[in-house]
Amino acid sequence: MTDMDTDMDLGGADGDAEVTFADVFRDALRRRGLSLERVRDRLEAQGIGVSLATLSYWQRGRSQPERARSLRAVDALEDILALPAGALRSLLRPGRPRGRTTSELLDLSASHRVFGENSDVEQALGADFARFNEDVTSLVIHETVHLDEERCIRQLSVNQVLRATRDGASRMTAVHVIDDPATASVDVTVRCGKLGRVEFLPERQSIVTEILFGGELAKNETVVADYTISLTPSREVSTYHERRTRVSLREYLLHVYFHPDALPVSCHRYYRERIGAEKASSRQIALDVSHSAHMLPPKCPAGIHGMSWEWPA
Repeated sequence: MTDMDTDMDLGGADGDAEVTFADVFRDALRRRGLSLERVRDRLEAQGIGVSLATLSYWQRGRSQPERARSLRAVDALEDILALPAGALRSLLRPGRPRGRTTSELLDLSASHRVFGENSDVEQALGADFARFNEDVTSLVIHETVHLDEERCIRQLSVNQVLRATRDGASRMTAVHVIDDPATASVDVTVRCGKLGRVEFLPERQSIVTEILFGGELAKNETVVADYTISLTPSREVSTYHERRTRVSLREYLLHVYFHPDALPVSCHRYYRERIGAEKASSRQIALDVSHSAHMLPPKCPAGIHGMSWEWPA
């Protein structure tokens, strides 16, 4: 259950009161006898994905369309609702400034703290690094890693719950740094969400993957992304896996499966507050009967959470 502000019915306002986008949108829906579900379906038929929550927020005046895709939806809504051209667009207030605000600069500082200055992630994203997943924040992350008999990571699966930090969020970007620069290719499979662009950058030992949500989220709406990255055979022995997070997570689970013919002599979980810092809270982890080890920190603050392992001499 999500707590929301009490709805306000603006339909009975005085005649000299300012007419808003929400007023006209709500009145047009009532006159046409259309539900938000039917409006969403008609938008989708035109290739415009807008969530029910977003339409509801527009109808109640809790938010307004701002992004390019949302403005396309507004133009389509005028036709769907039999309104004159510009009847809705003309009522939109000036959008938020899209420049570098103080909060964005702070986010960039947080990114540098956990990824490092001029990191592989920043080089892989280029100019987009400054807006790296600015519309969403991670809540829960479960990662499963599989190593082969050559002691190399062959597969990484990620199940992630995210929350929209603003209206209009429609995708997330994941950047994974791989061990072996000689890896020839990668395969990405998405189980929850839809695969967008994939960039394999062997010169930077990085994989950039875009997961599409299939529509726009309203602020505070949650979404699940579930995907697997499979690597071609490599010869670089893996000794650790870590997750760098700019925000505190509600939960982070890392589960590492070792091949029965290649078992480590010890495993440790660790935490670092920032890139380059000494490992803190290092603790040994035992392998279970499935030849796997896992870590589930009781708290997961921003920083670097990881597991390392040692191989027999």
